[in-house]
Amino acid sequence: MAALAWLLIPLFAAIGAAIWGSWASRSRTTEDIVELDGYARFRDAMDKIHSRSGTV
Repeated sequence: MAALAWLLIPLFAAIGAAIWGSWASRSRTTEDIVELDGYARFRDAMDKIHSRSGTV
């Protein structure tokens, strides 16, 4: 029974590594695009406010 336990440790480690690897290599492009669009809207809003008030 102890030998079975020692064989299960690497099995669980391999499963954990596979899960972590799939999570770490996921595509993040959609999150970045949404974030950059929000920043562009913020920048445009700040430009409008500053151009209206006459300050730089």
